[in-house]
Amino acid sequence: MAKRDYYEILGVGKTATVDEIKKSYRKVAMQYHPDRNPGDKPAEESFKEAAEAYEVLSDQDKRSQYDRYGHAGVSGNGRGGYGHMNMDDIFSQFGDIFGEDVFGSFFGGGGRTQQGQRRARGTRGSNLRIKLKLNFEEIAKGVTKNIKVKKYVACTTCSGSGAKDKGSVQNCGTCGGSGQVRKVTNTFLGQMQTVTTCSACNGEGTTITAKCGNCRGEGRVYGEETVTIDIPAGVQEGMQLNISGRGNAGERGGMNGDLVILIEEEAHKELVREGLNVAYELYVSFPEAAFGTQVEVPTIDGRAKIKIPAGTQSGKVFRLKGKGFPAVNSYEKGDQLVHVNVWTPQNLTTEERTMLEKLNNSGNFKPNPDKNQKSFFDKMREMFS
Repeated sequence: MAKRDYYEILGVGKTATVDEIKKSYRKVAMQYHPDRNPGDKPAEESFKEAAEAYEVLSDQDKRSQYDRYGHAGVSGNGRGGYGHMNMDDIFSQFGDIFGEDVFGSFFGGGGRTQQGQRRARGTRGSNLRIKLKLNFEEIAKGVTKNIKVKKYVACTTCSGSGAKDKGSVQNCGTCGGSGQVRKVTNTFLGQMQTVTTCSACNGEGTTITAKCGNCRGEGRVYGEETVTIDIPAGVQEGMQLNISGRGNAGERGGMNGDLVILIEEEAHKELVREGLNVAYELYVSFPEAAFGTQVEVPTIDGRAKIKIPAGTQSGKVFRLKGKGFPAVNSYEKGDQLVHVNVWTPQNLTTEERTMLEKLNNSGNFKPNPDKNQKSFFDKMREMFS
């Protein structure tokens, strides 16, 4: 099923400010929040969908990629987003949106208690950026790549907890496992209560009494992972694909960072890319241009035959419809433009020179361009339009 537009999900326009996006996300998240819709799977999916939309639109770089390339620019292999995340991950990442004061006022003590149980675990892993070089055929058709990425991965010995065993994890003695510390201050206006992140456990609510010997308490080790990436057809040089959750593993069970794929184009031996179009320089001899001929030209997906009519002038451009690149975000497809160059011999024999001198005196060899013939600048505009 096609993914919905992120702006539509949050009910904002494409010119919405960061504050407007945040406000709208908060409203949508409240509507579909699991505490208000217990056991409602469609509401839970809408809640995750809204979180995915906010995660992209609240980040300037990701939003720019989404505006330019749509979902392909921010999801990479379709495995990005929040489909692979649980509710703890979402609440952990968006603590600034789902503050305790919000849920306390909305859901009373029950909502507050449940939110407290969704405290952040560990530290989020950093993003990874890698370059991926693609040839013209891979770009034109799309391709699936299996890439080995060196990065931090979850420790298999302790399952990412950082503890020696289950008995080595206990509730924090400072905050009692809530991850927060309440402080009541007497002021002339009365008592004022403030809630801060527990400094003893960094808001995790637990402490480790004995560290894992393999990862030394980090919950992660440096290793290698094979990542499968589905590259959509039509990507361009400099385009970034973002795959959520496939970057460095977080510390002690924290969320993974993202994997950012920077697209690079491998130069083609004969073709040149111009947006969605492909350009090819075809050289023909003077007799071929004068008599007409049929030639084979390279294309992205093989070779194609084209007819060169008799009397073809140097600079003529032939257009092969649909032989260019597809657009990432639409059904549009570019063409291949074949630019004809009539080759002028540079080293003539005495016999060749004598023949050409005779031909030069013929009226047919005197330049006499048709008034309807397009100028060089018209041809250039046509080539790259």
